[in-house]
Amino acid sequence: MTAPIRWKKSSYSGGGEGNDCVEMAGQDGHISIRDSKAPTATLTFPSASFAVFLDALKGSPGRW
Repeated sequence: MTAPIRWKKSSYSGGGEGNDCVEMAGQDGHISIRDSKAPTATLTFPSASFAVFLDALKGSPGRW
């Protein structure tokens, strides 16, 4: 039996219902992300690839 995915909301979530946010989950060496308004659509990456992506964002202020 597969354990349920535990989604975590961004600390930058919008007010009110908190429905304007990105959610992330880690499982089996992968990171999944989704938009809280469309929870059935997810993107999943190997953890190492996602770490490289985050490092690139951190090193590029103002480019995104």
